[in-house]
Amino acid sequence: MTTILNILEIILGILLITAILLQSQGGGLGAAFGGSGGIQTTKRGIEKTLYRATIVLAISFLHILL
Repeated sequence: MTTILNILEIILGILLITAILLQSQGGGLGAAFGGSGGIQTTKRGIEKTLYRATIVLAISFLHILL
């Protein structure tokens, strides 16, 4: 049973990392320090789906850990 949980944890971890890296917000490092100067837009389409999938993966990953 613990082997199955370990494998599932590894798979969820890889999927979570992939989902986080696929999200592109703003202009990279410059945006992190307030240099983007852009307008806040709403999430639409695939970006919204990826955002929600990231939340579900994170909750699932933490649930298995605890």
